[in-house]
Amino acid sequence: MSSKSALKARPESAPSKASSRPTLLLAWYDRHRRRLPWRAAPGEVSDPYRVWLSEIMLQQTTVKAVGPYFEKFVARWPDVTALGSASQDDVLRMWAGLGYYSRARNLYACAVAVTREHGGVFPDTEEGLRALPGIGPYTAAAIAAIAFDRHTMPVDGNIERVVSRLFAVEDELPAAKPLIQQLATTLLANARAGDSAQALMDLGASICTPKKPACALCPFTEDCIAHAKGTQETFPRKAPKKSGTLRRGAAFVVTRGDELLVRSRPEKGLLGGMTEVPGSDWLAGQDDATAKRQAPKLKGLSRWQRKVGVVTHVFTHFPLELVVYTAKAEARTRAPEGMRWVPTGTLADEALPNVMRKVIAHALDPPPDRSS
Repeated sequence: MSSKSALKARPESAPSKASSRPTLLLAWYDRHRRRLPWRAAPGEVSDPYRVWLSEIMLQQTTVKAVGPYFEKFVARWPDVTALGSASQDDVLRMWAGLGYYSRARNLYACAVAVTREHGGVFPDTEEGLRALPGIGPYTAAAIAAIAFDRHTMPVDGNIERVVSRLFAVEDELPAAKPLIQQLATTLLANARAGDSAQALMDLGASICTPKKPACALCPFTEDCIAHAKGTQETFPRKAPKKSGTLRRGAAFVVTRGDELLVRSRPEKGLLGGMTEVPGSDWLAGQDDATAKRQAPKLKGLSRWQRKVGVVTHVFTHFPLELVVYTAKAEARTRAPEGMRWVPTGTLADEALPNVMRKVIAHALDPPPDRSS
């Protein structure tokens, strides 16, 4: 089905069914809505701060992973003014492990902007929200709809899946996004825009799942074109992913008693501002000898020992392999410029990205006992 024909699907039944879809959707939502820590209970007014915080955290991340982080954030910073008065380092530490760290920097910048420029009150329009740091079209629409009931439909991955199946959108993603956005808007109720959006999100998460959707429980069962054809699991259509080129490098884990040598990454760029152990550049085709020449220089350092195996990690645009070298420094050895010693017992408080946690665990993992 082409982009144009998707809008004209099953014209003989479209008018009556199209008009009833928003009502069917909200009726289903009122019975089956998920309980989420950031979601207002029925009859309650949504808190824009909690809506915004959850939407930023949920980008590229699952609800299950976000839950504990959300609870920690609101316990420490219960409103946007409190978050905007914190330090970026504290925010990064609290975020560590959630991934996609540019979100944390943008989160902090947005909190500062709302606190200083808007008196701690979020703008209530898409236009006003999009002017804030880290808020793009989707997030602005989500906050506007859910927190302020603006008549707009945000389209996340769950909604893309529901809509592409309901209308059997043959166009491939990402080219199909404008059409899916247009079709999703037809599912908005005249009132309760935020509930309409959350209903579609819940439908995609719990019923219209990527594999083995529970079509018999869906409010759109009789109206879904893909279900009628038995092709629901083939939607949404997606263009083949281009895998990034493998990059390689080395990580250097230096201990001084119960302390570890670390440094902070540059503010801009991948993992900006996060804590890491010293390492080489991450380059395609880099050989071990070249990587090892980038080891930090310290006086009184033992010989470098290469750990068996490699640490692997996959970023959005490329996979990474790191060889890990370990060495021990003498007591009172000074850290090189731009680096610092931190107690290994306080590493949980450092803003360590997952790849660095893997490196440290690999380096400090004791060898197996082969004496038995």
